[in-house]
Amino acid sequence: MGMMIKGVWDGEARQALDENGAFIRPDSAFRDWVSADGASGFEAEAGRYHLFASPSCPWAHRALILRKLKKLEDVVGVSIADRPKTAGWSYSRGPGEDGDGFDMIDGAFRLHQLYTANKPDYTGKVTVPTLWDRKTRAVVNNESSEIIRMFNSAFGAFTDDTYDYYPEELRADIDEVNDLVYGSFNNGTYRCGFAKSQQAYEEAFTKLFDALDQLEERLSRHRYLVGNRI
Repeated sequence: MGMMIKGVWDGEARQALDENGAFIRPDSAFRDWVSADGASGFEAEAGRYHLFASPSCPWAHRALILRKLKKLEDVVGVSIADRPKTAGWSYSRGPGEDGDGFDMIDGAFRLHQLYTANKPDYTGKVTVPTLWDRKTRAVVNNESSEIIRMFNSAFGAFTDDTYDYYPEELRADIDEVNDLVYGSFNNGTYRCGFAKSQQAYEEAFTKLFDALDQLEERLSRHRYLVGNRI
């Protein structure tokens, strides 16, 4: 699968497993936040941030969806992986019209170049979606669930879409559902697919289908997983 080891791409690195052969997903490494007022250290500005994604990654889909729903296409740039994944996610060019000074490697821009620009000795996975700050040349965040929260609320000054996908009155329920969906369903499919023992597979499989039953029960009572609004 490949990953960065002390700032160098290692194409032979493999996914971590526990003692029972169960897939372990590492936590996202970059967890800073874009805020409307800049109090977080990253102020929302048009043209400052760039999203790296891939059409083959389900984690990236929700970031692309929220960017579209919130009408941020002219506010947050985007690059879609379009080169062979020979050394991680690869693109025709880097962020910005001129590539923001990044060199091409064998005719492609590698996403890991952002990670080492931010942290030269970085060790870990290189994942999409990744949100890049062109102004400070820093990876802001590579956790999809947090990137969509930023798109939902931080860029209100640059869009006429005022719909709130994380309303205050529903947040407790949303968080509860998200915990179930992430642990047993989203990540659960990976735990099934990457299991290296029958025991690990059966545990992941059982949790996955239990989660599907719980989601089905919720949807039998109302239109959406939380109430009657998106």
